[in-house]
Amino acid sequence: MSKVIFTSSATAKNGRDGHVKSEDGLIDLKLVNPAKNKTDKGSNPEQLFAAGYAACYDGALNHVASEQKKKINSETTAEVSFMKDPDDNGFKIGVTLNITIEGVGPEEAEELAEDAHQFCPYSKATRGNIEVILNPKAV
Repeated sequence: MSKVIFTSSATAKNGRDGHVKSEDGLIDLKLVNPAKNKTDKGSNPEQLFAAGYAACYDGALNHVASEQKKKINSETTAEVSFMKDPDDNGFKIGVTLNITIEGVGPEEAEELAEDAHQFCPYSKATRGNIEVILNPKAV
């Protein structure tokens, strides 16, 4: 196993219609399945994954830009979709990363976006398992 830098932990009870809480209490959320419950307020696994992926990817983007001596400002929005899987009659997720990069041109933005996708731990974890669409935009 690789050298562990830190470990985070969260516990979920009662699945998609339950509750999730991080070990430090910063995340303490009611879970609601939006496919079945359109009225109650709460988070869901896809929303939590989107938040984590957006933060991790944007960090990777800024890291690779820094390594390439490029000064940027960026914002990443992860859209995580819950979908029916036609191959096994189950479910799957897909991700679109909408990436806004200030300080470079369109071609550089595309190159940085791809470099970040190769570097990002979330991208590495999902590579070959889910479809991830990169949508970089230079501003």
